[in-house]
Amino acid sequence: MRTPVLSALALAAMLTFAASGQESKTHSTVMPSKYDPARDANKDINDAVAEAKRTGKRVLLDVGGEWCVWCHRMDSFIEQNADLAKILEQHYVVVKINVDPKNRNQAVLSHYPNVPGYPHLFVLDMNGKLLRSQDTSELEAGKSYDLERFKSFLAKWAPRP
Repeated sequence: MRTPVLSALALAAMLTFAASGQESKTHSTVMPSKYDPARDANKDINDAVAEAKRTGKRVLLDVGGEWCVWCHRMDSFIEQNADLAKILEQHYVVVKINVDPKNRNQAVLSHYPNVPGYPHLFVLDMNGKLLRSQDTSELEAGKSYDLERFKSFLAKWAPRP
């Protein structure tokens, strides 16, 4: 079920970075499109902050792993709710930061508050300053997420025009 999420995000990546002349391996919605222990999370965050400055967006750090059921549920939930995907595309540069035995990204994550569980979200301003640490369990409903709580969270932390 992960393929449609990646396909939709890959399309958004191609459209966004085609317009900016940059390679489509990153884009204003998700960079990278999955949790990858081989990626340099610090570089990804720096690239996201540069993109946020360029576009006037916020940075949303999505901390988790491919092993994380709730991480996959969150991706599917966003894909199935066009309103959420639209808010993310319009207002955020999302960076997936991997945490697993191969790469815990401890050095990068040491700059942020403790993560109580996964997935976990951090909202940064366009300069990389932490605005919000969000435990995603507060956005859950049953075995999924609550649409109104999730939309409210994203809307609250979106940049103001």
